[in-house]
Amino acid sequence: MLIIEGDRVGREGRLSVGCAAAIFDQARERLLLTPRTDNARWCLPGGLMESGESASECCAREVFEETGLVVEVGRLIGVYTSPTWLVMYADGNSYQVVSFCFEASVVGGMLRLSDETLEYGYFSLQEVQQLDVIENHRERIADAFAHNPTTFLR
Repeated sequence: MLIIEGDRVGREGRLSVGCAAAIFDQARERLLLTPRTDNARWCLPGGLMESGESASECCAREVFEETGLVVEVGRLIGVYTSPTWLVMYADGNSYQVVSFCFEASVVGGMLRLSDETLEYGYFSLQEVQQLDVIENHRERIADAFAHNPTTFLR
């Protein structure tokens, strides 16, 4: 996966809907992140919505597939729709992604690796700034750490 940035570059791709989850530790000071297997860059667990599922179902499914955790999807942190980002995949497909970022709480499962994740860890905002984070996840992570009760529209 590669991110291209430019003025209205989203026009070059198809629209795609996805979800990401902000999963904090019990103290709500550290956030769960994983590096992707396709580019080794850190991000929130999440992915593309499948036909026939809701946004919250997508979020929970993607978290389980990538981390092994069963989550309860909570408040909507933000909706991210930037036309200046184009996500390009190795198969040649490119997308302007509309992404919902939800706060989620672990209710079961066991944290593990998957074929989509290289490792995992909980990080403070200061620690996140030292990681190679995928560009379109930086804002989502900052918004999650803001613990703002209103929804961000980006």
